[in-house]
Amino acid sequence: MVAMATKTQRAERRTDALSKERIVEAAIDILDADGEGALTFRALTARLATGAGAIYWHVANKGELLAATTNDVIARVMTEAADGAEPREAIRAIALGVFDALDAHPWVGAQLSREPWHSAMLQIFEGFGEQLEALGVPPEEQFDCASALLNYILGLAGQYAAGAARVPEGTDRTAFLASVAAQWSQLDEAEYPFIRRVAVQLPDHDDREQFLAGLNLILTGITATRDVS
Repeated sequence: MVAMATKTQRAERRTDALSKERIVEAAIDILDADGEGALTFRALTARLATGAGAIYWHVANKGELLAATTNDVIARVMTEAADGAEPREAIRAIALGVFDALDAHPWVGAQLSREPWHSAMLQIFEGFGEQLEALGVPPEEQFDCASALLNYILGLAGQYAAGAARVPEGTDRTAFLASVAAQWSQLDEAEYPFIRRVAVQLPDHDDREQFLAGLNLILTGITATRDVS
C-alpha cells in the first residue's frame, strides 16, 4: 500500500513537472537569466529533469515556446491592469505594465518587435480598444487612437530589443549614457543645437517617467480632439 502511494505521488509530480505551465515558467527563468540564446530544449530538459519528448508533447519548437512565454508575461500585465480603474487610468496601467514587463524581461521586446501582430500584442490592442470605448471615443475614431497607443508600445519594444542586442549585459547605464552625451556635446552647434542642449539631461533621465510623459501627450490629444471627458 505504501509503495502504491509512493508511485502515485511520483506520477503526480511528473505530471505537474511536464505541464505546459511548468515548461513556460522554466523557459521564462532561463530567458531572464541568460537570454534567448540560452533557451534550448536541452536546457529545459535539464532544468525540468525530464526528456525532450515530454516537452515536445506540449510545445512543437522554440518559436512556439517563445510565443507562449511572451503571452504569459503580457497576460499577467493585462490581468493586473483590469482592476476597475477609470478608462484613462486603465490605459495608463496597461501601458506602464507593458513598460515594466519589458524592463524586467527584455527578451519580450524582441518578440513583440519581431512579430508586431503576435497574439500578445493583440491582447494589448484589445485592452486599449475596450478602454477607449469606455472613455467615450467615437467608434470611427477608436482604431486610429488604439493604433497610436499600440505603435507607441511597439516603439518601446523595438528600443528594448535593440538595446538588448547592442549593449553588453552588465553595462552601467549612467556611464554608457554619459559617454553618448559626451559625443552629442561635441556635435556641430550650428547643425545640432537641440541635441547639444539636451545632452546634459541624457545620463540621468528616468526612462519610465519619460515614457509616461509621452503616453500622457497621446492621451491628452485623444481627449482634447475627441471632446471626451
